[in-house]
Amino acid sequence: MDAAIEKSDAEWREELTPEQYRVCRQCGTEPPFSGAYWDCHETGIYRCVCCGAALFDSEAKFDSGSGWPSFGKPYAPENIVSRVDTSQGMQRIEALCKHCGAHLGHIFPDGPPPAGLRFCINSTSLALDRDWAPL
Repeated sequence: MDAAIEKSDAEWREELTPEQYRVCRQCGTEPPFSGAYWDCHETGIYRCVCCGAALFDSEAKFDSGSGWPSFGKPYAPENIVSRVDTSQGMQRIEALCKHCGAHLGHIFPDGPPPAGLRFCINSTSLALDRDWAPL
């Protein structure tokens, strides 16, 4: 994946918290039911914590019971790319920010209609823009 925003490892470490760096730059995950947004019901746009790209609208968020924020569709599909992830002894589809390459979480085929997808995203990789309003 060719990310539009390229920074050195040192630059990312300087800009992000240790947890954000671990999740977003090292493909980590946060424990279930621990992130800031897994049970958040506020409205707004969820942005990439690394670059600010608009990723998910709160209207697409649903309670999947997984313990991570789950979305039925991206706000801006062009801002998310996917790739096969074979880590952890399983095959999954990883979701990444197209602009900076941040690891966001994974995409599963058990979401709500119409797409039937569940974007299972780490709270750590998101920043909720509560001031956003549709034009």
